[in-house]
Amino acid sequence: MAADRLYLDHAATTPMLPQARGAMVAALDAWANPSSPHADGRAARAALEDARARIAVALGWDGPVIFTSGASEAIAIALTRAKAARILTSPVEHDAVLRVTAGADRLPVDADGRVCARIEGGGTILAIQHVNNETGVIQPLDRIERGEAILFADCAQSAGKLSLPDADMIAVSAHKFGGAPGVGALLIRDLALIDATGGQEQGYRAGTENLPAILAMAAALDAQSNWLPRAAALRARLDAGIEAAGGTIVARDAPRIPTIASYRMPGLSARAQLIQFDMQGISVSAGSACSSGSLKTSHVLGAMGWDEAEAGEVVRVSFGPQTSEGDVDRFLAVWTAMAQRARS
Repeated sequence: MAADRLYLDHAATTPMLPQARGAMVAALDAWANPSSPHADGRAARAALEDARARIAVALGWDGPVIFTSGASEAIAIALTRAKAARILTSPVEHDAVLRVTAGADRLPVDADGRVCARIEGGGTILAIQHVNNETGVIQPLDRIERGEAILFADCAQSAGKLSLPDADMIAVSAHKFGGAPGVGALLIRDLALIDATGGQEQGYRAGTENLPAILAMAAALDAQSNWLPRAAALRARLDAGIEAAGGTIVARDAPRIPTIASYRMPGLSARAQLIQFDMQGISVSAGSACSSGSLKTSHVLGAMGWDEAEAGEVVRVSFGPQTSEGDVDRFLAVWTAMAQRARS
């Protein structure tokens, strides 16, 4: 990234941490297929299993870890191979969940996008995002009365930042917490919850493991520090500035992860805002990075009761470990000037 640009789109992807980059470069210099029986392959297998154990410890997970190409593949494995007759999810989920659960029942959400439900009976998998990728709202997963339902939690935005929820299956993605792109994992309490298909990863995911990226993932988690209190102070500063300038904070009073916030600028479309921010050297997004290329109206905001015109004026800002108070002030200055022009 250019030195003079301000990157505030960390929820889409955050730059690799130096420790992760170093681990990946070292692995690229000498690695072998972990499934090969020779000495090089056995050494690669040992490194793979060491990384698996480190990742589990760092995430506070005591079950199996299945490596994938990212959260989207972990979601697909969990929800298409689960031994359950019924899938329940919500209308504010990531597109990766909505795509593989087309036709599934959608649970109602309140004005902040939080699920309101009581699940009865067995044979059901409940797929709910831990932290919404557009609004930052934290789902109260521990308060959902799910009975015997299997809980699958999409933790792409929370892993490495918040404690993982008490779920049966969890999807994580390394590039959201400073690891390499193209690697993630499905954390699962019991492998019997899903059908095996053969191949690597104990028969639950085919394809040679991406060992350099996996080692970078482990290194990124090992290097995590508790920067959320600083992020909370930055987000509070930004929230106050946005409101003072006439903006609206999405889900203002809901529990939100400090690293993500969405704001409405009345009178100016998100498309126009993105263009102007980009011209000022600032990178933000409108909705999910996986769908923002089309700049379609956010399905998340629609489910929360926003009309199309209002939802079409919302952009997302997201912080990383290096985001500073000066960065927030720079963004606020540009946002305020744009809002003043929109009003006039």
